[in-house]
Amino acid sequence: MIIVTGGAGFIGSNLVAALHEKGLHHIVVADRLGSDERWHNLRNYEVAEIIAPERLIEWMDAYLGTGQKIEAVFHMGGIASTTEADVNLIVENNLTYGLKLWRWCSKNQVRFIYASSVATYGGGDQGFKDDQSIDYLRTLKPLNPYGWSKNLFDLQVMRLVEQGIMPPQWVALKLFHVYGPNEYHKGSQKSVLCQMHPVASRGLAVKLFKSDNPKYKDGEQVRDFVYIKDCCDVMLWFYDNPTATGIFNVGTGKARTFKDLALNLFKHVGHAPKIDYNDMPLTIRDKYQYFTEASLEKLQKVGYNKQFTSLEDGVADYVKYLNAKDPYR
Repeated sequence: MIIVTGGAGFIGSNLVAALHEKGLHHIVVADRLGSDERWHNLRNYEVAEIIAPERLIEWMDAYLGTGQKIEAVFHMGGIASTTEADVNLIVENNLTYGLKLWRWCSKNQVRFIYASSVATYGGGDQGFKDDQSIDYLRTLKPLNPYGWSKNLFDLQVMRLVEQGIMPPQWVALKLFHVYGPNEYHKGSQKSVLCQMHPVASRGLAVKLFKSDNPKYKDGEQVRDFVYIKDCCDVMLWFYDNPTATGIFNVGTGKARTFKDLALNLFKHVGHAPKIDYNDMPLTIRDKYQYFTEASLEKLQKVGYNKQFTSLEDGVADYVKYLNAKDPYR
């Protein structure tokens, strides 16, 4: 049995698909499906059960009581919005609930792989090196409550590890800027590529932010865009290598501009590039990351050597999916 929290969401549902393709079919999803059609993300895959997150620990206790085994918990659930203003909600979902799962997995010796985030690095003043020391984690200054909650969780995890309270395998994956199928339900939190596609496919001008930083021209703010299939490959690699543990970056290691992203999109929708630059909203101006790029040395050192998808190949593959399964029509 494998548990995937947030299994109907963007990253979680892609992981469920990857587990199925690997031949692992006994999967329980912990999520709320709501009314935003996230159920479509799971409709092609058999799952054993779908459990409300608040019932998961009770359910796992009962399941173990039958003498059966839970192999691993992939904790992909939580509040993923970088603009969510309800900090109590963020803390309850991203910190309190995660720590409950950590302690349960530690007590019952169940492997625990969870999603951390590039947002923990804030503006990148301390670099993007996946140092898991408490001293380093304490220097990070996230720019929004989401990033703060994720870094706080990483910190508390490391304090528990110091005390010897940990699962037999634990892995934190600092996911960089992920894009790919199954994100259509995310509204304003969809990847920029997903938001631009329906505009570019009609030959209209896509919108990018102007830059308020003299180091970067308009549209040349830089991100490490990582394709969802690569993220799933990394998670499956850790599942296959249970002795590997720690905090790891998951990105391509090659930062690219939003303009690069837009130009590649236009190339694959068959229209001449058109880009308009809008003022950055005041609400995010002081919380904006101008540069992110994953250091992959630590991931490679533990043995992960698969090449990450280039921006060109990732955009081509994703646009092919969007053109064939346009969720906007």
